[in-house]
Amino acid sequence: MAGDFDIQVNGYAGADFCSRSLTLEQCRRACDELAADGVGGILATVITDSIEGICDKLTRLVAYRDRDPMIARMIAGFHVEGPFLSRKPGCPGAHDPAQIMPANVDDATRIVTAGGGLVRLVTLAPECDAGLATTSFLARQGITVSAGHCDPSLDELEAAIDAGLSMVTHLGNGCALDLLRHDNFIQRSLFLHERLWICYIPDGAHIPFFALANYLAISGIDRTVMVTDAIVAAKLPPGRYGYGEGEVEVDAAGVARRPGVRNLAGSTISMGQVRENLRQHLGLDDAAIERLVAVNPRRAVGLEADPPATACQ
Repeated sequence: MAGDFDIQVNGYAGADFCSRSLTLEQCRRACDELAADGVGGILATVITDSIEGICDKLTRLVAYRDRDPMIARMIAGFHVEGPFLSRKPGCPGAHDPAQIMPANVDDATRIVTAGGGLVRLVTLAPECDAGLATTSFLARQGITVSAGHCDPSLDELEAAIDAGLSMVTHLGNGCALDLLRHDNFIQRSLFLHERLWICYIPDGAHIPFFALANYLAISGIDRTVMVTDAIVAAKLPPGRYGYGEGEVEVDAAGVARRPGVRNLAGSTISMGQVRENLRQHLGLDDAAIERLVAVNPRRAVGLEADPPATACQ
């Protein structure tokens, strides 16, 4: 396996993939740092903005890939997280509610076109996709569709899966502010885990490690993906940094938040730290960790086929 594969990287080492002012040099430096940290590929992630803003950022990233072979090797494609999310309190998380909109095929087409055939993952709210038209459209293009920053009912989530949705983005985060004890998006997703790839951010801040252990016991090693959700401040000291069209504050523990709010705003961990956390706090062995950070992420976004079933003897 050619290094770890992270399907949710908003930025790294001073480079912000969500910024309209990202330079080629910043992008290259981020890719070099990722490679030094044992990462073999990523999906550069662009979060909620206007459709024009998202398309502008994707077009810029496509151009940088075309100009630099190292960037092309590291950035295997794009993850577009938003703007088709839920405005329900708690669901937007660090995303700008003013830019959130219902899913629609016209704007999805613009995003896919701007991505130059490299949009491999789209996170949306299934309950905000009328008739699941956008989910179906994206799935037909071979794009992985993931439920995130949302609160679909069990019936809505099952219908979305039938329409082509196959993943849940950073389960346990981007949820409704007030969750019922039993009937909530976390429980619904885990109930349907055999039909979904379930993603988690294993930094101890997004999910306490004991809760992550409980979730992983249900979702299982074979259907789970670990991500960093890294932002511009990954590998940088505590402080305030530009992130997207706003700012983020990173405290002494490396936890990132929008200034003045409780919501987490991505993470500052590396894939090396992900591996260490899974080993130290969850007691996983190297084979299990390899599946979670290298094998499964590639399979979940169609970059590596599942191995053929072993014939019965």
